Amino acid sequence: MKILVATEKAFAPVAIKLIREVTDAAGHQLALLENYKDVSELLAAVADADAMIVRSDIITAQVLDAAKKLKIVVRAGAGYDNLDLPACTAHKVVAMNTPGQNSNAVAELAFEMMLYQARGGFAGKSGSELRGKTLGLHAFGNVGKYMAEIAKGFGMDIHAFDPFVSEEDMKRTGVKACNNAEELYSKCQYVSLHMPANDKTKKSIGYDLLKKMPKDAVLVNTARKEVIDEEGLSKIFEERPDFKYLSDVEPDARALFEEKYKGRFIFTAKKMGAQTEEANINAGVAAAKQIVDYFKTGNEKFRVNK
Repeated sequence: MKILVATEKAFAPVAIKLIREVTDAAGHQLALLENYKDVSELLAAVADADAMIVRSDIITAQVLDAAKKLKIVVRAGAGYDNLDLPACTAHKVVAMNTPGQNSNAVAELAFEMMLYQARGGFAGKSGSELRGKTLGLHAFGNVGKYMAEIAKGFGMDIHAFDPFVSEEDMKRTGVKACNNAEELYSKCQYVSLHMPANDKTKKSIGYDLLKKMPKDAVLVNTARKEVIDEEGLSKIFEERPDFKYLSDVEPDARALFEEKYKGRFIFTAKKMGAQTEEANINAGVAAAKQIVDYFKTGNEKFRVNK
């Protein structure tokens, strides 16, 4: 089978080396399309591929139309909104992600932003500490669990809300379960978002929730910008000079924040959550192993389309 690694933003060389070891050991052919500039290059490269590994690359119906032999595409990472899932299903292509492989990297970035904000950007002025502060985790999946682990080391009071995780599972990790999002936001000075962007979550974090947060509230978003109702966020910023927003993906209204709210936000230059060498390697190798296992056994454990 021919496995194509198609990455507009290339994997680290060491990751490619390890991916090749996995595919070679299974007797498959590995092909690379790295740092491509135009979708036409992707359309040509995928024409004879049986499987594909991508990162943030957009896999549309057009790409799938060109991929006549494609049986499986794996997004090396947790989020998979760059894959057109209905189109994958229509083309009889299995779509997968690699959950958990970059979770620690995302959690560490959230804390890096929190620390930078708490210390006033290391500008020489007095700041605050995280110890004793309340941290709310909105969703308690892989990243949320790493967040809780790190927060314990800082001595934070940790709460979480996730309708898909039992109170017992949270208690076992030393986290206090909240019955609903409103309770979480009303109790926590820091709230960190870890849900995917879907029909239920898009624009779900807005004014009504944010206004419940206590004084000196800090919203941390290493998830997706689509989960934020930016109109509601802007309203909170206008009403509450104490409110801060730290995000791994800049909002559409970035210009407004830069004009009116300097010093109250941090936006990374590009989505940086998974941008560590370790996460790069873990996600790429996991994707290769999942493809090999799928061809060998039909394992669809991480399938995300129907």
